[in-house]
Amino acid sequence: MTALTAFLTQHPDTILVTITQAKGSTPREEGAFMLVCATEIFGTIGGGQLEFLAIDNARALLSGSGQTQMDVPLGPEIGQCCGGRTLLSFGKVTPPVAADLESRAAAESAAYPGVMLFGAGHVGHALATALAPLPFRVTVVETRAEALDGLPDAVTARHVAMPEALVKDLPPGSAVVILTHDHALDFLIAREALARGDLAYVGMIGSATKRATFKSWLARETEGAVSSEALVLPIGGTAIRDKRPAVIAALVAAELLVRLAANG
Repeated sequence: MTALTAFLTQHPDTILVTITQAKGSTPREEGAFMLVCATEIFGTIGGGQLEFLAIDNARALLSGSGQTQMDVPLGPEIGQCCGGRTLLSFGKVTPPVAADLESRAAAESAAYPGVMLFGAGHVGHALATALAPLPFRVTVVETRAEALDGLPDAVTARHVAMPEALVKDLPPGSAVVILTHDHALDFLIAREALARGDLAYVGMIGSATKRATFKSWLARETEGAVSSEALVLPIGGTAIRDKRPAVIAALVAAELLVRLAANG
């Protein structure tokens, strides 16, 4: 069950707030939406006073008053300085509306680029957690079943004996991040990923020494047919030299957002 479905199931009496028009500088784009019930919200239309006004109106609508549309200038009148203007629509979430929202969310999720993490050690878990709320379809692959425990619900876990065999089935434009507990396995996965030539990102955790060792091994194993130039190693860049898993995860998440957005 997705977070959206869970919210709609738990809160049947809900108002859908949608940005139907966005002019000038606005915190969110046309089509962005949030759900408002008596005690909770799901999603965001940008935060700040705009969102507070929308929440108040939605709850008033639940109580039998409120407006079905709001035209909000994002200026001094409401204590914001975006300078644009946002038209909001409000409506009760009926079963057909809920079905449409879930269909749209599923289609949007299906269009997200795939990120396959090989390895569920400390960094693998931290990276899965960092990527789970982002616009990616994340899969974590491990040879050790117990290592997959505790991953975020939004992440797909796969326990396999030969992780490198999964690389060939990835859609073009996917990302591969290699962080297993075995350098030999890292090298096998990286060889398969680099040989494809159509992945948006191939990264491996490690040092300059590991990169040099892999480069030499790859040249020998493929007789120079596969280049290591596209390999990102170390992952996360070198600007911040902090080896804590959560820091590495934050840096790699940013790296993936930039690379996959540019590729898209």
